[in-house]
Amino acid sequence: MHSFLSPIRHGRLRATTATLAVGAVVAAGLALAAPAGAADSATGQVSAKRVCAQPADPHLMACQALVRTDVVQPHAFAHSAVSLDATPSGLGPGDLQSAYNLPANGGAGQTVAIIDAQDDPNAESDLAAYRTQFGLPDCTTANGCFTKMDQNGGTSYPSPDTGWAGEISLDLDMVSAVAPNAHILLVEATSANMSDLGTAVNQAVAQGAKFISNSYGGAEDPSDTSADSQYFNHPGVVITASSGDSGYGAQYPAGSPGVTSVGGTSLTRDSSSRGWSESVWGTSSGGEGTGSGCSAYEPKPSWQTDSGCSNRTIADVSAVADPATGVAVYQTYGGSGWAVYGGTSASSPIIASVYADAGTPGANDNPASYPYAHTSALNDVTSGANGTCSPDYLCTAGAGYDGPTGLGTPNGLAAFTAGAGASDGSDN
Repeated sequence: MHSFLSPIRHGRLRATTATLAVGAVVAAGLALAAPAGAADSATGQVSAKRVCAQPADPHLMACQALVRTDVVQPHAFAHSAVSLDATPSGLGPGDLQSAYNLPANGGAGQTVAIIDAQDDPNAESDLAAYRTQFGLPDCTTANGCFTKMDQNGGTSYPSPDTGWAGEISLDLDMVSAVAPNAHILLVEATSANMSDLGTAVNQAVAQGAKFISNSYGGAEDPSDTSADSQYFNHPGVVITASSGDSGYGAQYPAGSPGVTSVGGTSLTRDSSSRGWSESVWGTSSGGEGTGSGCSAYEPKPSWQTDSGCSNRTIADVSAVADPATGVAVYQTYGGSGWAVYGGTSASSPIIASVYADAGTPGANDNPASYPYAHTSALNDVTSGANGTCSPDYLCTAGAGYDGPTGLGTPNGLAAFTAGAGASDGSDN
């Protein structure tokens, strides 16, 4: 398994250290060995582990992906689909489109950018396996749909890393599931410090991407407001960020007013007219769950009106993140093919892709404001908690806005579309 120590670059250091391989092949299927401290999901006892090491220093960043370690998957030969009678476990494109009332052919004419650290040398071939399995259009370098670059816009890719490769696979697969006709731009940062990841964000904007997902986070810091102006001040561009996987507590860049902060839910089928139900992703042990909270440093944007936090409140909206109700992902660099993933690393690219389905943002808008102008076009999540806090709406779901799930989850595209009530970029 690969590990690295990121060099100190200009700006704050936010780097991961060792990463964790995803799993091992056992007999004819995939079995992932359970680690110590496995997650106890709110929807049932499951075992899962973080694919990126959690930072020991408050200035470090890590990806927000969790992989199930208790799921035996059907066997697939390298970069090939499994047979039709051996469907991979986990939610697939049809499930997400059904749960969130999304079109099956969304994303045409748009580019969704994924920002991650380190390199996944198998990114394109793994993406092809996922899309083949679920009957999605080809998305390759050859047909112009898929582009991979380093943070400077070239092909001098950073060193490969098995943990971040799992994150990359999750991100690419969620864009494919929710916006199957969108182009995908993968920008790989040299390291996981904020200056490199932020440079990758700026590169994605320079390449013309209007939808950018960031599935990483770290502890808040007084210098976050400076990073806001350097990396997250892009009017007319959707930037999503994971709210975190450690339960109640604020993190960056989810707290930036320039991003749409994305929380996480547990998503299950039921007999309702919607056909699905959702609750806050939280664990009974309190060790894992969606992040939320009141930022210590970030100012409150004008479009956010909750009264229990005078600064920026996390989150804005949410989507599935519980590994117990997780998504199917195909990964071979550090993994063995099919796996079930969760974490707010899943919900961030899902929401970025919903925005892509909804169309190009207004040129001067901060698209994080859009859901606040269309609250009736969201599924309000009213049950569950990710910890204890005061005031309790910052960690406990209820009618209307709450910290863990924000305004709710997508119910079609209206809440993510430019229109009346949209904010200009001054809130960035």
